Amino acid sequence: MAKSKFSTNLIKFKCTVCGRTNYYSRKNKKLVTKKIERSKFCAGCRKHTLHKEGKK
Repeated sequence: MAKSKFSTNLIKFKCTVCGRTNYYSRKNKKLVTKKIERSKFCAGCRKHTLHKEGKK
């Protein structure tokens, strides 16, 4: 069976306040070398917080 090309580029977004993993996304690791930070809604905190790229 062929390996999926999307699973290698998959990253997790982790809430900086409560530490929950709420979102998943993909990134081009050749072009983007820094860790991504986004302001997203956290269901645990019930507000918009900063989400950083976490470990696999």
